Amino acid sequence: MDRLKNKRYGSFDYVCRYTGIPFYYDTAAKRDVCGIVKPMKKNIAYVAHKVLDSDNLDALALKYYNNPTYWWIIAFFNNITDPFINLREHFEIIKIPNISSINFGDLR
Repeated sequence: MDRLKNKRYGSFDYVCRYTGIPFYYDTAAKRDVCGIVKPMKKNIAYVAHKVLDSDNLDALALKYYNNPTYWWIIAFFNNITDPFINLREHFEIIKIPNISSINFGDLR
């Protein structure tokens, strides 16, 4: 039996960084969970980006993917669980995965 059901994307009546993230209903835990179902493969092509003081996940997604709502791809690839993390405090270099190398279903 499939534990995760009802894949959908976040949609809000206001500007929100969670718009565009896939959500699922976890039937065992009886709650919604967000993100990808399987861990992203780490052996794919990526760009090593030197983190600047002004960098955040939204800005990096916009720079590399032309879409700030794909910030969560960078977060998952780098094992970041807090979307508001100060990147400069935790990383000197952050890995930006090549979006065409990722295989986890449609990105919408």
